[in-house]
Amino acid sequence: MSTTILLCDDHVVVRAGLLALLGSEPDIEVLGEAGSGEEAVALAAKLHPDVVLMDLQLGDGIDGVEATRRITALPGRPPHVLVLTTYDTDADITRAIGAGATGYLLKAERPEELFAAIHSAAQGRTTLSPPVASRVMAHMRGSRPTLTERELDILGQLAHGLGNREIARALFISEATVKTHLGRIYDKLGVDTRAGAVAVAKEQRLLP
Repeated sequence: MSTTILLCDDHVVVRAGLLALLGSEPDIEVLGEAGSGEEAVALAAKLHPDVVLMDLQLGDGIDGVEATRRITALPGRPPHVLVLTTYDTDADITRAIGAGATGYLLKAERPEELFAAIHSAAQGRTTLSPPVASRVMAHMRGSRPTLTERELDILGQLAHGLGNREIARALFISEATVKTHLGRIYDKLGVDTRAGAVAVAKEQRLLP
């Protein structure tokens, strides 16, 4: 039996390329394609594919992580989600896997690796690109990052959605000091965005 999939990528050219590539694999059937996270959730509920091939960055609307979370929470037997992206930061990987993604593949992988990952995902088996697997293993082996009391204070404010100016006012420090601490927090957590810092901090249980 063929493995049925739904494509989700906001770039039309990328979707066209994937459709052409997957069309060459007789054991894979593409049921539909989505250009946004919301559309992917709706189509997944309607078409019931075995696997949703999900990009992470989807332009306006919900991102691939949130779409993954909603798809894997669908009633009945929800599809497995295989992330296919160019992003391999620790924060992206942590958020995607935490949202329920079965696998995490980079777009640089060879076609045969993609085909194998799709079939594995359909059976609920985890597949990770080698660079991603290395990051996950390093993350698991590493000790929890050590943040200072002030850095934890700032991280807590980030988790509440405060901007630099609001954090500075709340903690009675300058915005420049906030930026300096944020840089150190990003370095320690291996991220480069505020959302990534909060996601990793929650994963590492650094926040109450």
